[in-house]
Amino acid sequence: MRKLLLILAVLAAVAGMGFAAGKTLVYGTTEKLTNLDPAEAYDFHTWEIFYNVYQGLLNYAPGGTKLVPGMAESFSANAAGDEFTFKLRKGVKFTDGSPFNAQAVKWSIDRGMALKGQPSWLITDFVDSVSVVDDNTVKFKLKFPCAYFDSLVASPPYYPISPNIYPADKIVWDPSEMVGGQLVGLGAYKMTSFKRDEEVILEANPSYWGKKPAIDRVVIRYYADATTLRLALEKGEVDVAFKTLNPSDIKDLSANKKYVTYKLPGPQIRYLCFETSESVFQNKLLRRAVAALINRPEILQKVYLGQNSPLYSMVPNGMIYHADDFKTAMGDGNLSLADKLLAQAGYSAAKPFEFELWYTPSHYGDPEVNMAEVLKVQLEKSKLLKVSIKSAEWAAYKEKWKHKEMPAYLLGWYPDYIDPDNYTAAFAGTSGSIGMGINFSNKEWDELFLKEQSNADPKVRAGAFKEIQKRWTDEVPTVPIWQGDLFVFTKPSVKGVKIGPPLQFLYSELSMQ
Repeated sequence: MRKLLLILAVLAAVAGMGFAAGKTLVYGTTEKLTNLDPAEAYDFHTWEIFYNVYQGLLNYAPGGTKLVPGMAESFSANAAGDEFTFKLRKGVKFTDGSPFNAQAVKWSIDRGMALKGQPSWLITDFVDSVSVVDDNTVKFKLKFPCAYFDSLVASPPYYPISPNIYPADKIVWDPSEMVGGQLVGLGAYKMTSFKRDEEVILEANPSYWGKKPAIDRVVIRYYADATTLRLALEKGEVDVAFKTLNPSDIKDLSANKKYVTYKLPGPQIRYLCFETSESVFQNKLLRRAVAALINRPEILQKVYLGQNSPLYSMVPNGMIYHADDFKTAMGDGNLSLADKLLAQAGYSAAKPFEFELWYTPSHYGDPEVNMAEVLKVQLEKSKLLKVSIKSAEWAAYKEKWKHKEMPAYLLGWYPDYIDPDNYTAAFAGTSGSIGMGINFSNKEWDELFLKEQSNADPKVRAGAFKEIQKRWTDEVPTVPIWQGDLFVFTKPSVKGVKIGPPLQFLYSELSMQ
């Protein structure tokens, strides 16, 4: 009996240790997942999941902007800067057991280029071809020298995926469309449960090549709005709340010592897009008129309680080459300029310019409807203009801009890579613009983008971005509105939140006490 009791005590101790090690973190958000396919997904939260279940050839160091080895142990560039060779990690397998090698990298990149998904421009604008040197070496031949190609490689469209799971000829929406019905990757976590818009469960990947996560299980719960997310945090139902809470919630929770507040200085920006090829906004006079009427400080005060900062360029405040050209060219709420432009376009109080302004109600949080309403009031200060507000949920919203169904629509941007190019070419370069539904194409602009992309000389790049930002106020493919911070709220027991300018939330860095 004594021996039996001793054995039971040992087993209980072992079980206890296993329970302690197998910690579960519950994370709440109002965000939504879109396509679980790196060839198509192009939104903040889906990429966040990718950062945790996939791996890039290169990754950003947690909380910083330094690039560190990922699935590539090293890389080199030729003297011309138009060929990059990556030496891959050996002996690594995808979570389905298939080998990670140069063939898988080439297959993944070729697939992304061929399928022409929304983020494909991040590959196709730069990469001419990918070749297998040997099982553990892959070479990228670029269309032109690119000083920041290593940053591009760290973005999800470049992530290696298993050729055994994803179909080569079509984009998939969720795991049910993948071979075997499960998402397969190389990251610190693997997806073990998927209920769209309800819950996703990630569990530590036992075959992960890197540091093992301290948290074995991450449960991501999706909430309908900011109010229910805040309640879940206050009731203790979630350990972490991130994106998107109301400005009033942020103010209250930041002052509550029950929670730890992480303020992330944001390269995130908000802006208004125009469909420039077929809609009423083909006429740039109308785009300029709308831009002139927008009053940024008023929006920030009325909608965001003074949080965030006005933005007068698509290049964020504080980033190299930023210039406040919209402030210089038109300022805020410039009614006289707007009326002049509308009159030049043939409109009057008797015959006002009418258009639809679109927003998405939950993707950017509850304040979005208020932002649209304040914009409508600002724009209709001109008697030569009338605005109808329309909305669609995120998945439908993306389809609408793809099919040119929204003449003007609100969007937000989180960087693919930390460079002014990502805030400009993505919207006004021909291929990037198509992906965003703006459909702006200008040969001279494309030449300017090529000039800054292919030149490492800071003076040359500075000149190109100066010209790009100046031209933006004349053509106005988009209107920058504000730049803001992001907030993460956690229980005090959660440690290790490190989210730097690339805005990568790595769950493997978290721990619980």
